[in-house]
Amino acid sequence: MLDEPPTATPLEEARRQVRICNACRYCEGYCAVFPSMFSRRSFADADLSQLAQLCHNCRGCHYACQYTEPHEFALNLPAALADLRAEDQIRLAWPSGLAGVFQRSGVAMAAAMAAGTAILFLAVAALPGDGPGFYSHLSHAAMVAIFTPAFLFPLAALWVALRRYWREVGGGRTTLSHWRDASLAAATLRNLSGGAAKGCNFEKGDRYSQARRHAHSAAMWGFLLCFASTASGTILHYLFDWPAPYPFLSPPKLLGVPGGILLTAGAAALAVLKLKSDSKLGSESAWGGEMAFTLLLCFTGLSGLALYAATGTVLVAPLLAAHLGLVLTLFLTLPWSKMAHGFFRFAALLRDAQRKSP
Repeated sequence: MLDEPPTATPLEEARRQVRICNACRYCEGYCAVFPSMFSRRSFADADLSQLAQLCHNCRGCHYACQYTEPHEFALNLPAALADLRAEDQIRLAWPSGLAGVFQRSGVAMAAAMAAGTAILFLAVAALPGDGPGFYSHLSHAAMVAIFTPAFLFPLAALWVALRRYWREVGGGRTTLSHWRDASLAAATLRNLSGGAAKGCNFEKGDRYSQARRHAHSAAMWGFLLCFASTASGTILHYLFDWPAPYPFLSPPKLLGVPGGILLTAGAAALAVLKLKSDSKLGSESAWGGEMAFTLLLCFTGLSGLALYAATGTVLVAPLLAAHLGLVLTLFLTLPWSKMAHGFFRFAALLRDAQRKSP
């Protein structure tokens, strides 16, 4: 019996497919991946990592390609880059080992959500409150003690991973124009258009749609508004001696309520689109972890809105524990979950802005 040929690694498969794409060049007008790809004649490992992080998995190139199956080249560039992207984020993560668990396992993400929520339920039950509003259920000092290390350590871990990536792809000193170009591309999700103003092909095969771009935008801006809400509350508490709860016409609520709505709606739409999409055009091994993370975002926004709606009722204590548990999970898994891809992608856009500058 003949031995089967060894399976190519994600890096080897990405290199094979990128070389064919670089010879064909049909997709030159598509997303940022292709101008970056066509600027090279050969591809080092770091070059392939940069291309993988630039890819937004819109899948437009796949449906335009003449070399997909049943052609003998069997190109599936979105999947090849998705597999490499997932592998690189696991390889670059610090501390190592956790990224593979959370990116590839929806069970692990669900367990983290359950554990985070349980911890906060226990905290609410065991630690006395010391103030009005939800501080009557869990004191401000207890919240600070729980969330400060849960926020700072993951940020430090993510910083280490991003530094590793930046050095690997040859990123040097950046300028204001580099940051402007990268920020504009990230804020508008330009590369989710697949090079066509009509949108991408993520959930509708060979038909264009803006649905994924809109859902991504809603989730991204919702998350940023929620973060700004928390930051404004911190400023009011410490600089103006104005502790929570806050009225609706105050920065924390004016930022947090729309943010929660956008985050919930955007993440829910992303989950629905993911169920409708072809899993073979992404990283199949990471599908469960990605879906679990998307649901974590959705439930975080939804529980925050429910907590606000329940103000003054007996539901505040359990909803507070559930919401803070989900937020705790979001923070603690930040460097190793799907959340990290947003930071890596921005770094890739920043590196691409460097490449394009004279």
